[in-house]
Amino acid sequence: MTNFAEIWVYLSREPLLWLTATLAAYALGDACYRAAHRAPLVNPVLIAVALLAGLLWLTGTTYKRYFEGAQFVHFLLGPATVCLGYPMYENLPRVRRALLPMGLALLAGSITAVASALGISYALGVHGEALASLSAKSTTAPVAMGIAEKIGGSPTLTAVLVILTGIMGAAMATPLLNLLGVKDWRARGFAVGVAAHGLGTARAIQVNPTAGAFAGVGMGLNAVLTAVLAPYILKFFL
Repeated sequence: MTNFAEIWVYLSREPLLWLTATLAAYALGDACYRAAHRAPLVNPVLIAVALLAGLLWLTGTTYKRYFEGAQFVHFLLGPATVCLGYPMYENLPRVRRALLPMGLALLAGSITAVASALGISYALGVHGEALASLSAKSTTAPVAMGIAEKIGGSPTLTAVLVILTGIMGAAMATPLLNLLGVKDWRARGFAVGVAAHGLGTARAIQVNPTAGAFAGVGMGLNAVLTAVLAPYILKFFL
């Protein structure tokens, strides 16, 4: 037991340990996801987060120490987000034909995402930095953290909220849209992209190529519009 503790102390100082742990946790989550035939509720990211949180708690590892290794994965968020533009390019003619309804849906979705989160939180007694951190929770993580920093929120808290929003959106989108009877893959994909950013878009790509393309468009446009709208909507709650 003593030897194990000494080995762990040594390994925990190495950044590659936490990079390996992150990749292994996601690989296990993805294996569960595939075994469940890609059921939306068996989300690989959710499983990976739960496994890593448990490991950090059991070992008493600080987030700062963990991030020294996990930052390599964090760096890939930017390139991964850019890669989501490829299915959009493949479906560019279909995107152009739907510009007007997409624009109206984008405006409604962006305002609703920001205003509803701030309004409900404010009514429940959330104020200050925590409230500002909620404003960008429906945009992709790199953009959301930048927005939070500019408007007085906590980028770290925003990142957590973004992940939770994406996980919930990816898990709930398919059952909810089926229940509502939405059958147009363009509408389904765009709605998921606006509401659940990268994680929702990744789920949409798995379900249908057209849905994935429109989800990528929704995610990108929502990030831009939220960066513009969030500071103004936040002022109503300060």
